[in-house]
Amino acid sequence: MQSRRGQLRAGTTGVAAAAALVMLLPFGGSERGDDRGGGHGHGNDRARNVIFIQGDGLGLSHRELIRLATVGKDGQLAMDSLEHAGWTTTDSADPEEAVTDSAAGATAFASGVRTYNGAVGVDVDGNPVPTLLEAARGAGKATGLVTTAQVTDATPAAFGAHVPDRGDQSEIARQFLESSRPDVVLGGGEDWWYPAGDPGAWEDNPAKDPTEQSKGTKGNLVERAQDLGYTYVSDAEGLADARGRKLLGLFANEEMFEQRNEGEGDLYEPEVPLVDMTAKALDVLQRDRDGFFLLVEEEAVDEFAHRSNATRTIQAGQALDETVALALDFAKKNRGTLVLVVGDHATGGLAIENVDPADEGGEGATTEDGPFDLAGSDLQFTVDWTTGGHTGEATPITAQGPGAERLAGAQRNTDVHDAVLRAMQGRGRG
Repeated sequence: MQSRRGQLRAGTTGVAAAAALVMLLPFGGSERGDDRGGGHGHGNDRARNVIFIQGDGLGLSHRELIRLATVGKDGQLAMDSLEHAGWTTTDSADPEEAVTDSAAGATAFASGVRTYNGAVGVDVDGNPVPTLLEAARGAGKATGLVTTAQVTDATPAAFGAHVPDRGDQSEIARQFLESSRPDVVLGGGEDWWYPAGDPGAWEDNPAKDPTEQSKGTKGNLVERAQDLGYTYVSDAEGLADARGRKLLGLFANEEMFEQRNEGEGDLYEPEVPLVDMTAKALDVLQRDRDGFFLLVEEEAVDEFAHRSNATRTIQAGQALDETVALALDFAKKNRGTLVLVVGDHATGGLAIENVDPADEGGEGATTEDGPFDLAGSDLQFTVDWTTGGHTGEATPITAQGPGAERLAGAQRNTDVHDAVLRAMQGRGRG
């Protein structure tokens, strides 16, 4: 007998239906005259620009781990400096699993709809649901997706595509090009854009991971993107030199890092750092007179937490925080910009502990990790992992800019969508 989730994933979905729903959203006009809502929620609170930053797998313990290792007990991360703070539940509507995955978590953020694990931009019946990115585009704004994962992975996909199964990544890429049409798409995952046998700019079966090779199912989508006016780049130099208002950059076969156990080929050295991809996206998107919506994701926090690899989790978190600092600097210079930082779920059951030889142990997913230096002191700490999977606790959210006060306090993950949509609409402070 087919499971309920299997029945859901067997359903059909249509991008056209989602597009029609977006057109019905009660969006305000696109004029610029009243777009100057500041960072304190006073006066008009319409968000002309939105920078939605997600640390995949980023729970409160992960943020504290990054803080202690980076700035120490008396320091503050950029992601913790935003004016408003709260927390969001992460539950999905999966009929078989209690804890969410990234696809359902991102769909809740993108669409305000809880769905089953593995679903991208569809509800529990497989019907497409409109997203924040589509709403922004419908209001005349520029839009962008930036990630260190495959650009067609669960989180960016949930903002720009509608498929019953997150694994259908070539279809997700096709929908980016032919339906949601983000102006900027930057990250990894070139393998899904080229058919088997056509390696593209990134060679098949590279030494660092011989399993990686082109496997697209929708033809040569890079050529299709170029036909549609996108400039395609595949390395840091190409990105720096790129001009034009539509940009596709694919900087790895799959993720932009190697997610392995510590000392077993693990690597966090993206061809283009997250902060540089974000800077380029902001440079392109800010040219739009109606503003923009930009999703930025650091995927490696989640992937290395899955591997009980605190060293790389810290490294990825530091890259994320550098990107948050960039976003805040942009917001300071461009009033009317809403910046938020949130995690879709937590990963690994991370605990920060004193160094205690009598309390060290575990193996596999529960390996004790460290010790690590506590920045600015002579102290050290260890990291204890309880699982190699996701966990079900709420995740912290910090926000600043027009409408950010609606993101303070306890809320559901779907409330995040509602607050951001209302901030873009600028319909008052209620």
